[in-house]
Amino acid sequence: MSKGYLSLVLHAHLPFVRHPEHEKFLEELWLFEAISETYLPLLRVFERLELDGVPFKVTLSVSPTLTAMLEDELLQERYLRHLDGMIELGDKEVRRTAEDSRFSGTARMYRDLFAENRRDFVDKYGKRIIKGFDFFQKKGRIELITTSATHAYLPLYEPYPETLRAQVQLAVQSHYRVFGTPPKGFWLPELGFVPGLEEYLKEAGLRYFFVATHGVLFADDKPKNGVYGPLVCPNGLAAFGRDLASANAVWSSDEGYPGDVAYRDFYRDIGFDLPLDYIGPHIHEGDLRIYTGFKYYAITGRTDDKKPYEPDAALRKTREHAENFIYNRLKQIKRLEEFMDRPPVFTCPYNAELFGHWWFEGPSWIESLFRKLQGTAEIEAIFPSDYLKNHPDNQVAAPAFSSWGNRGYSEVWLDGTNDWIYRHTHRAVERMIELVERYPNEKGLKARALNQAAREVLLSQASDWPFIMHTGTTVTYASRRLKEHLGNFTRIYDALSSGAVGTEWLTRLERKNNLFPDMDYRIFRKREDGAKS
Repeated sequence: MSKGYLSLVLHAHLPFVRHPEHEKFLEELWLFEAISETYLPLLRVFERLELDGVPFKVTLSVSPTLTAMLEDELLQERYLRHLDGMIELGDKEVRRTAEDSRFSGTARMYRDLFAENRRDFVDKYGKRIIKGFDFFQKKGRIELITTSATHAYLPLYEPYPETLRAQVQLAVQSHYRVFGTPPKGFWLPELGFVPGLEEYLKEAGLRYFFVATHGVLFADDKPKNGVYGPLVCPNGLAAFGRDLASANAVWSSDEGYPGDVAYRDFYRDIGFDLPLDYIGPHIHEGDLRIYTGFKYYAITGRTDDKKPYEPDAALRKTREHAENFIYNRLKQIKRLEEFMDRPPVFTCPYNAELFGHWWFEGPSWIESLFRKLQGTAEIEAIFPSDYLKNHPDNQVAAPAFSSWGNRGYSEVWLDGTNDWIYRHTHRAVERMIELVERYPNEKGLKARALNQAAREVLLSQASDWPFIMHTGTTVTYASRRLKEHLGNFTRIYDALSSGAVGTEWLTRLERKNNLFPDMDYRIFRKREDGAKS
């Protein structure tokens, strides 16, 4: 029997960004970069491990907004166009660096990676990389779970049971429609938990969820196993707490592996380094400098004098860091053995996009981790659902309000940069509930308008918009998107109130914001008794 379990949990999420009204749209690059640098590389890691008979288990949360984009034909074609542009740039870079041995090998690596991405995307997956995730789920190698419908930060919608129910139930429905099986687990966006949320998860048929470390440690009953065993809420749902030591080894900007001097520097990119007349055809509108993915320097240290990136040296580092990660978990096991009556489970939740996009070598680290675990009998990779089967008797306690954001509560999504949004999104929820009460069983054009109104309300609630405002990155876009969805909802509300719904405008909106094809606006129905069951 293993002495400990490792539960690696990756959360794949992007906000819904789709702009058919433009020929090319900058923020759609978020999706294209994630496919090229994270999702396809991870699928190749899974394929190599499976081919070599290496047992691996990864819990993968895929958000409904991400699945909607991955399944969208317009975005699939635009991604192909993006890949063709990157391959063209790769060919130029191979020629440009041909006489410079410091960079020529790296240039060929990038060109070949983009070419491989194109082959995999078209030939292997038929433009639907969801097929890859589904394949490994059927093989028993990954456990696919979901998160809230539009990744709303749920604690800030606690006063509205209708919103919480809609976000959870619509997510589960969407997951079932795409993957054909109901999800067993739920990733709370930003690990944001407030007591009572577990009731909506239970109602939707879920079995477990994840919380921040202090969500477990500050539970209403002292956790006898700390975060190394799940708590079971009074309603029977299991809550797995984040292991901070494992998290910091990968996530911390100060002590985490991605900061090693040998790894690729994310911020040194030819989109900013090369002359505009050369790089112009490959950046936005020919003059807006952006990251291209072609990066030739290692992190090196806190200096502007960066050393050339050496892929082989970085790959060796991933093996060292995988070994170190296992070594430190074994040390934890030795310390925990005398205090626990069962093997500890190390719950390691991370944003998937860390691996490959931000940390270029991240997928290789995951591959090395599982290859080294194969020879380590003391630690076994496990799904949370399997842990609950193996250890069904767990401590009953209610987790505390918590998140994994800065300072551990809601500061990231509710501060002076973004607090203004909630009076508007809350008001939209109230009016959506009102619409359901006024039109309880509509069909035809009115039902279409009501369904689109529900989509717009949910899209306005995405945690991405307040997060972007807090971090100060693409604030203009985030603010515009929020106002756009609220404006769309208000226009539908006013049209329904006046009895004059415009078919042409509504059709355009449906085609643009086309997620949740099975939307039923009555998901916002108010329960007469206010019950959560």
